[in-house]
Amino acid sequence: MENPLAVFPIWVVVIDYVLGMVMWTLVARTAMNFFLPEDSSFFFMRFFVRATNPLLKLFKPITPSFLLEPLIPLYVAWFFFMFRFYLMPWLLGYSVMGMLSFPLESEIAALIYYYFR
Repeated sequence: MENPLAVFPIWVVVIDYVLGMVMWTLVARTAMNFFLPEDSSFFFMRFFVRATNPLLKLFKPITPSFLLEPLIPLYVAWFFFMFRFYLMPWLLGYSVMGMLSFPLESEIAALIYYYFR
């Protein structure tokens, strides 16, 4: 496993980590929303709702009205994924980065492999 800082500049890694955390927080909110209501008193659900509501409001003008309410965070997370997977490599001049070449997910995959091999 190559160190992401050896491959990418620090600002690329920081941007990817921030966008990745936002994306996965939106995905986690969607997953939790299948089991808990948005107004649940469970700590994690309250955190996910508070952390992602500003983003959902920001993306509201481009969110289709036919989407089910619990799936809207997943729709917004898709934009972050598209930016990380397609736009960032294109802006950096890479033709293809490939799956698991995201610095955040690569580090997590390496940790999982290290502890469970």
